[in-house]
Amino acid sequence: MTRSTQRISAKRSEASLAVGDAAAAIIRIGEDGYLLQHRDNLPHIWYPGHWGCFGGAVHDGEDPLDALVRELHEEIEFQPTKITYFSRFDFDLDPIGLRSYYRTYYLITMSPEERAALVLHEGDAIDVFDGKTIFEELLVTPYDAFALFLFHHRNRLSEDAGGEGIKETTP
Repeated sequence: MTRSTQRISAKRSEASLAVGDAAAAIIRIGEDGYLLQHRDNLPHIWYPGHWGCFGGAVHDGEDPLDALVRELHEEIEFQPTKITYFSRFDFDLDPIGLRSYYRTYYLITMSPEERAALVLHEGDAIDVFDGKTIFEELLVTPYDAFALFLFHHRNRLSEDAGGEGIKETTP
């Protein structure tokens, strides 16, 4: 291996993306406000420079809900009083030689006063956006965009034309 090939290999390993289970929060402020994090522009994280939901990795042996509570404290010093389960996405990466993983989404309502008290420790920025802005103007991580879209349009979604849409449930 030449010296330049070694450097390229080293650079690739530095920018490797870890595949793992995660938990994330759809945080609502008001009727149509969603609190999002602008992700750091780092090569070793998924979707650098994109907007996304707060949350992160579920450690081995950790419950997704416990992981979310830990991540919210680490990222924005927030301790939610009520968390509601929303959905779980499973990603089958076996065809490309990686293990399957999941991303669990929870709903949290936050008051403007709670928003004002947040301290951002991870990411470049934190802001509140309405649904129209999220879906038409922002660069959002694809999996979070899908979860936000499902929640935002939950009353329009049904298994058949006569359905009543998605119902929120508590775990």
